[in-house]
Amino acid sequence: MDSFSSLIRTASHGRHAAVRTSPFMSDLLGGRLGVAAYARYTEQLWFVYEALETTAGRLTADPVAGPFIRPELFRLPALERDLAHLRGPGWRARLSALPATRAYADRVRECAERWPGGYVAHHYTRYLGDLSGGQIIRDTAERTWGFARKGDGVRCYVFERIASPAAFKRGYRELLDGIRVDDLERQRVVAECERAFTLNTAVFRALGEEFPRSA
Repeated sequence: MDSFSSLIRTASHGRHAAVRTSPFMSDLLGGRLGVAAYARYTEQLWFVYEALETTAGRLTADPVAGPFIRPELFRLPALERDLAHLRGPGWRARLSALPATRAYADRVRECAERWPGGYVAHHYTRYLGDLSGGQIIRDTAERTWGFARKGDGVRCYVFERIASPAAFKRGYRELLDGIRVDDLERQRVVAECERAFTLNTAVFRALGEEFPRSA
């Protein structure tokens, strides 16, 4: 029988590919969009991570979600440094969420309040995504827009408190395999992972409409 972490990874494999090949992300990684598009994307990430991290405190003692609340993963301070670098000192006053982003953040917050297993699904897709594929975005941003290596502008993707990402991800998958839920709930969590990818893809679609490829 496949482990729970394998089931999630298998279910999300195709969705990962869809994210990477979305027109917006393809153009961003291909250097066909300017730094303004990258800044706008970073701004949207702030709303999603704000939903994940401002609700995390209420889940630390939860038997399902609690083991996944790891402060070394938290991204808000790094995102805020990035936005100050990208947008200037008044970035917070100009912060705005796309409707798709708002729907994504609202769903994360709803799960945090009502369904710990669903919160884990969003936690997994967001943090492990940026710990893995997010490194491609960091490399592209450094190369394309001249950000200092692992400096302001790309700190969201720099997990300074995680010495070995590979070892951390192994430990995270062991937590998933030991999650204290029954088989039906595991199926619901896998389905919520797929929903998270759908919500993320909707954000990319909205960003693509705002930043069409230059002729």
